[in-house]
Amino acid sequence: MKISPPPLPLLTQDTFLIDSHCHLDMDAYEDDLDIILEQAYCNHIRYIISIGIDEESSRQAISLAKEYDMIKATVGIHPHDAARITPHTLDNLAELVENNRDHVVGYGEIGLDYVKNYAPPELQRRHFRAQLAQAKDLKLPVIIHDRDAHADTIRLLQEAAPFEYGGIMHCFSGDMTLAAQVLDLGFHISIPGVVTFKNAPDLKEVARLAPLSALLVETDGPFLAPVPWRGKRNEPAFLLHTAQAIADLRDIPLNEVARQTSANAMSLFRLPAPVMS
Repeated sequence: MKISPPPLPLLTQDTFLIDSHCHLDMDAYEDDLDIILEQAYCNHIRYIISIGIDEESSRQAISLAKEYDMIKATVGIHPHDAARITPHTLDNLAELVENNRDHVVGYGEIGLDYVKNYAPPELQRRHFRAQLAQAKDLKLPVIIHDRDAHADTIRLLQEAAPFEYGGIMHCFSGDMTLAAQVLDLGFHISIPGVVTFKNAPDLKEVARLAPLSALLVETDGPFLAPVPWRGKRNEPAFLLHTAQAIADLRDIPLNEVARQTSANAMSLFRLPAPVMS
């Protein structure tokens, strides 16, 4: 007999969540995006930040933000695509931002990835520096990708500090030592669905001990679906499982996690208060 997953945790009517990192332009959502967004809204997800990882996805994220009030966009070049950056790439991103200020709320995802190494590490670092500088010029918070590159990521961020408009360590994958370095930069730590996995003790500790005033929640959809959906397509509504896991780890109500992480996201991304219904 097929066993259905448990229902989503419930928020009170006046409480909502913000998905700080999702890739809504990806093919995984192509056939049923309207349904996905409706399910998210019905489960009190009020904003979804759709993340740019190259020029095309940045443009698509902006297009989605223009079409749906609950979506905001970012622009940036992922480290996987660092080798494809041309002399015109950053100029094109800057133009996208300046022409769409009402819809673009962040710069990223940018950073370093030493697992896939689709681009040479030195090239990744060079373009990471350039994009950090451009984000400052554009007065946007930065969204950082760091995979098996903790030392270099922190070093380059420290060299580029301070960040007047803040930043996010997206899909945080370090321990409390790294978390302290991130917090010292004035950055937020974004907790993904991995916090629901059994084999994530370091992330659970960070979710339990880091200041709630510095935490965000994210799906990184369509990737990293939380338990009980692990291995399936991730969706913004599943953010509730992640938030509930954080609440359980901290022994506080789910609504408290929702209110504080949403306040954090609204402040960082300078979002208007959503219409509650």
